[in-house]
Amino acid sequence: MQKASPWWSPHVHADRRPRLLTRNAIAASVRAWFAERGFLEVETAALQVSPGNEAHLSAFASEAISTGGERAPLYLHTSPEFACKKLLAAGEQKIFSFGKVWRNRERGPLHHPEFTMIEWYRVGEPYQVLMEDCAALLALAAGKAGARRFAFRGREADPFAEPERVTVAEAFERHAGIDLLASVAADGATDRETLLAAVTAAGIRTAPDDNWADLFSRVMVEKVEPNLGQGRATVLCEYPTAEAALARPTAHDPRVAERFELYCCGVELANGFGELTDAAEQRRRFVAEMDEKERVYGERYPIDDDFLSALSIMPDASGVALGFDRMVMLATGAPRIDDVLWTPVAETPR
Repeated sequence: MQKASPWWSPHVHADRRPRLLTRNAIAASVRAWFAERGFLEVETAALQVSPGNEAHLSAFASEAISTGGERAPLYLHTSPEFACKKLLAAGEQKIFSFGKVWRNRERGPLHHPEFTMIEWYRVGEPYQVLMEDCAALLALAAGKAGARRFAFRGREADPFAEPERVTVAEAFERHAGIDLLASVAADGATDRETLLAAVTAAGIRTAPDDNWADLFSRVMVEKVEPNLGQGRATVLCEYPTAEAALARPTAHDPRVAERFELYCCGVELANGFGELTDAAEQRRRFVAEMDEKERVYGERYPIDDDFLSALSIMPDASGVALGFDRMVMLATGAPRIDDVLWTPVAETPR
């Protein structure tokens, strides 16, 4: 089979260039949108002592070498979240970061090892305001691209329509016939056997070593996510607290947390939280996440004690991260995320 020409071939670049120019135009409009609303753009260090403590996020590892030869591990961040929250603790009120992040073990039509993330925070405002921000950015991107509709793999959505809001429990009932919260106790503890019975009854295949989180993920991937963001965007909210390690519980039900994700054409675009500010609880959740990471992948990442110290004085805030490349991909009708990156990362041998 003939090898495809590289992205830097003049004829390939000529085909890619219109989408790349649209990317630049959308980026400029996004920055202007935040500036008009009083946000301060911040640049956070890409190298961190911890890349994040979510079980299924994999980082790129590096190390710092001192002039004396001492070595200390560092990681390329998977999100600017820890650094941004330290800035909130320092006194900033409305900030956004627009920059590169890195995630290992991820490559495909919707995934790239290096990608661009927009992440922003509002001190003293509820996380529902972030849902409205996301809807505004979708419309902004569509308008700049001249797109009346977004489409991906046979699914379409109107980027100018107000997104529907659906709780995770409602989505499980609607798309899988599963009463999710029947497997979640009042304190947020999860019951594997109850969820396993419901997942099996729904005809979803399971593995003997699946824990509650694995079963939750299987339902999300097979039954829920493909049905989200059709016709218009979907805000999926109120995740079980076990699936929201960085979010505070909702005031009306401690079983669920102030976490939401934005979907369009079945594609996840954003992940937002009413931020947890209880440092002791955050440490407990990080340890649990790293225990799970060690069980699945045989490794764990350090916990950033400096971040937890900052969290203890951080004011109440809401924050969200949005995948800029995916949004541009939908706005320009690109079939793959690589098509809207100026210089894609080289493919590694399989």
